[in-house]
Amino acid sequence: MRPIEIAKDVYWVGAIDWNIRDFHGYSTYQGTTYNAYLLMDEKITLIDTVKKEFADEMISSIGHLIDPKKIDQVISNHTEMDHSGGLPRIMHRIGEDKPIYCSQMGFKNLSKHYHQKWNLRSVENGGELSIGKRTLTFLETRMLHWPDSMFTYIKGENILFSSDAFGQHYAGLERFDDEIGEAIMPHALKYFANILLLYAPLILKLVDRVKEIGLAIDMICPDHGIIWRKEPGKIISSYVEWSLQRPKRKALVVYDTMWHSTEIMANAIVDSLGQEGVDARPMHLRTCHRSDIMAEIMDAAAVIMGSPTLNNGLFPTVSDFLTYMKGLRPQNKKGAAFGSYGWSGDAVKLINKEMEAMKFELIDPGLRIHYVPDEEGIKACHELGKKIAAALPSQ
Repeated sequence: MRPIEIAKDVYWVGAIDWNIRDFHGYSTYQGTTYNAYLLMDEKITLIDTVKKEFADEMISSIGHLIDPKKIDQVISNHTEMDHSGGLPRIMHRIGEDKPIYCSQMGFKNLSKHYHQKWNLRSVENGGELSIGKRTLTFLETRMLHWPDSMFTYIKGENILFSSDAFGQHYAGLERFDDEIGEAIMPHALKYFANILLLYAPLILKLVDRVKEIGLAIDMICPDHGIIWRKEPGKIISSYVEWSLQRPKRKALVVYDTMWHSTEIMANAIVDSLGQEGVDARPMHLRTCHRSDIMAEIMDAAAVIMGSPTLNNGLFPTVSDFLTYMKGLRPQNKKGAAFGSYGWSGDAVKLINKEMEAMKFELIDPGLRIHYVPDEEGIKACHELGKKIAAALPSQ
């Protein structure tokens, strides 16, 4: 890719990964980008790099502007290897003695990741660095989403380099929000739901802190996806709304099935919820990826989990999803369990235990049906649907 000027003397020099389909368990069905940025000033500064496999592509992009050896310094906002993986290649090219600025935790993490004798320099929260006509400010954003995470901000030009915050896993030729429009928002929501939901309370505190110090933001440059130049406030307000986790009158029926009996139950519960005016949908765990289900869970008031009992336990895909969801800690959720069984029927009890651990409010002790649902079983599923609907918000 050729560099793209995103502001005067500020260039995108990243890479597009068209083919990645799994990002440590997250379904990236439209690929992703690894964004890196070059600031042309008295001290030429590279902000973040790219995944190791795309390092030469980034260096080639930089080469359209300058000889990469002229880069004076690098800023590493985040150690994760999709952003720091290109560091060994770029440092070998520009000179191992040139400084790499990072957070205090970044100093430790980069040392342990790469075991190189680099000129690492840790910066303070709120610290500043003059690069010529520009002054950069560093904002520590610990646990958004790693302990080493930080933002870099260009004072006066109001450009925020936000690391993994405000990004999306999306590969496209569009570089800006005004080039793609509303089509980017589902990708932004999915990214939040699967990467940042766990840190929602910290996001709310960060937004409050930005308001307190009066930080003007005219452009947000994340490390994945498009750059927010037209409406940076839109993604910030969306993050606030998503962090508040306000439930709607919506229920997801998430399930797997062996011989379709649990599936019959799931469809009957969804049918009943629909009759009660609930936005309800079944999500089969071997058809729907867990990361897409998490995006749907964001505004759902209830998560209804269904599993057959296998070897006295949960069906493997159900266990997998419950573990994944527990790690992301969704808030303000109600729950219920159901499932068909042949022998012990322990799956419902085990789902309830997991939901209680996640602090879900259980609507019902759970519905178990022996083998194949008959007319009475379908009626019980409809009754469970009505009970769930009665427990949900009216709007």
